[in-house]
Amino acid sequence: MEARIGVIMGSISDFKVMQAAIDFFKSKNIPHEVEIVSAHRTPEKMIEYAKSAKSKGLQVIIAAAGGAAHLPGMVASATPLPVIGVPIKSSNSLDGWDSILSILQMPGGVPVATVALNASLNAAILACQIIATADENIANMLSKYKEELKEKVANMNRELNAD
Repeated sequence: MEARIGVIMGSISDFKVMQAAIDFFKSKNIPHEVEIVSAHRTPEKMIEYAKSAKSKGLQVIIAAAGGAAHLPGMVASATPLPVIGVPIKSSNSLDGWDSILSILQMPGGVPVATVALNASLNAAILACQIIATADENIANMLSKYKEELKEKVANMNRELNAD
């Protein structure tokens, strides 16, 4: 099946953070693709990826980057698709704040949805929620997932109060 969500990251070092999103997609059978696309080292590839994403059938792009974190914003500037930025606390990071602010502080006209530092699972869920506006199967999967979250909390309370 054709990928519906693109997961891109600036470096292989970002993969360990992005693994949670990829695992979520795999567990829910959500077609996705994963690729290294560096804003600074492969700018031509980044622009081509962004410009061709819609014609390839992608509906949402998740872009993760650490440090200066230009990838999500630059991709958003070149595609009509929604872009979700995942700021990553990298080895050259200022405790992650540089990544957060680089992704969050976009100029008017170039929005990037931004999740918390290293929160690739939330990016995956948000991407599915965007697609769910026009896909009842994805909407049903998300409803079931949220019910499972409620059950986890109920189980925690049962364990907490067990004597």
